[in-house]
Amino acid sequence: MKNMLSELRVAVVAVFSLAVVLCGAYPLVVWVISQGLFPHEAGGSLIQRGGTLVGSELIAQNFSRPKYFHPRPSAAGEAGYDGANSGGTNLGPLSKKLAESVKKRVEAYRFENGLPPDLPVPADAVTASGSGLDPHISLKNAFLQAPRVAQARGIGTEVIERIIRANTEGRDFGVFGEPRVNVLKLNLALDRKM
Repeated sequence: MKNMLSELRVAVVAVFSLAVVLCGAYPLVVWVISQGLFPHEAGGSLIQRGGTLVGSELIAQNFSRPKYFHPRPSAAGEAGYDGANSGGTNLGPLSKKLAESVKKRVEAYRFENGLPPDLPVPADAVTASGSGLDPHISLKNAFLQAPRVAQARGIGTEVIERIIRANTEGRDFGVFGEPRVNVLKLNLALDRKM
């Protein structure tokens, strides 16, 4: 009995010690370091314009007007782009529902951007990301949307293409991923320019 009480006391002390360290001290140290070294990122990478919060660099927003670049489709939430309900569709590559929705998106993308029926459409223009909230589009997607945006804004496509290039993010660490464009930042740059 004495041995069991001794073991129980050790277990209780270990649980409380780990709770203090892992639920109190460690999160506090991580918070202090992140706020000190990376305050913008630790605060959610929020973007403000004229003192008003317009969004986060990390979460896609739905832009549907012709004068703006459109993000990837979203499966997050009922209407999509719901930051509190991140997630994909869970539809597999052999899913008829996925194939039908991609086919409809391809047709809609070609129609809204005035593309010929034989021009390949980038995958990121018609498929949602795993989170449903990817804020980036590929350069090909951006350049295919450029003529629509230019026409809606009444300016030359070359001006829009310069803005795309100026807002292109390279590969992470120069190696990982592909060059891409953050849609929110690109649309804000367009609004500033115009």
